[in-house]
Amino acid sequence: MAPTTGGRPPHHLRDRALAVETHQLVKTYPGGVRALDGMELAVESGTVFGLLGPNGAGKSTTVKILTTLARPDAGTAAVAGHDVLRHPGRVRAAIGVVAQKSGADPVATGRENLLLQGRLYGLKGAACARRADELLERFDLADAGNRPVKGYSGGMSRRLDVALGLVHRPEVLFLDEPTTGLDPEARAAMWEEIARLAGEEGLTILLTTHYLEEADRLAERIAIVDRGQVVVEGTPDELKGELRGDAVHLELREAAADGAEPLLRDALTALPGVHEVAVDGRRVSARADDGAAAVPALLAALERAGAAVATATVARPSLDDVYLRYAGRSFTEADAAVGTPVPAGAAGGAR
Repeated sequence: MAPTTGGRPPHHLRDRALAVETHQLVKTYPGGVRALDGMELAVESGTVFGLLGPNGAGKSTTVKILTTLARPDAGTAAVAGHDVLRHPGRVRAAIGVVAQKSGADPVATGRENLLLQGRLYGLKGAACARRADELLERFDLADAGNRPVKGYSGGMSRRLDVALGLVHRPEVLFLDEPTTGLDPEARAAMWEEIARLAGEEGLTILLTTHYLEEADRLAERIAIVDRGQVVVEGTPDELKGELRGDAVHLELREAAADGAEPLLRDALTALPGVHEVAVDGRRVSARADDGAAAVPALLAALERAGAAVATATVARPSLDDVYLRYAGRSFTEADAAVGTPVPAGAAGGAR
């Protein structure tokens, strides 16, 4: 099944219930920061859907609109069948949200936070207490339930955040960069918990992330986002499988001289079995039918063009290669390119 690149929902979704749907969302912050530029999403109920993109791509702004925390300048959005602008209260009752920054009260205990969250959603008495204890046990926080949250480790705090989002048994759970700032061990534990939630609860989970491995491991379908738009959408295997051959990445000893990049690109594209060449400063990327066999020819062609190579690597297609193909730049470069200051009051900026 071929990946899709915006427009109507993918064919496999047109006759199925959608938990999240957006059409042509636009959001511009003061100062001309355009966070969303026609965002199109269609998320099937009961799936884990990943919004993958670098910082500044528009992921968090999309979540803010879908969770009724921001209004779009144009376009429409619906969650659990409810329009986010016409029926925000219904949307809020149907969703759980785990934001980038914890919403827990650091002075209160983990149990107190869960009890408060339950009461806010209408749970009372023994039922609220049972739900709090159930979640503390499930997220391995029972022993810490009576301790103030300010003493929790990063991983414990994040597990509590997810538990808070699940108190009222939502239909759709939003996880906005759920593992940012966690150490590798805590991140792996959170991945296991998210996978377990999806398998056991039948929740729809919309996950935003800028970790390629996280999206590849957790999401059934991925929308790759760049500059406020979905540039391609599909399963991780579909997206990687569309890229034939191997990825070859070369690093030049010196950045290509002004005006030399097109010449280098033409020299490499002329080689048999080499295609999709990109040259950006010291980085050269290409696809090759047989990567290992192509490396000597690539090195020789670059030497003839006056560009000495420092390193060369060959790998099977990755989501970084998918991003490069559709966004025209590598994921790492896009992540590093974010530097536009966001004016105060811009609700977190164009993330």
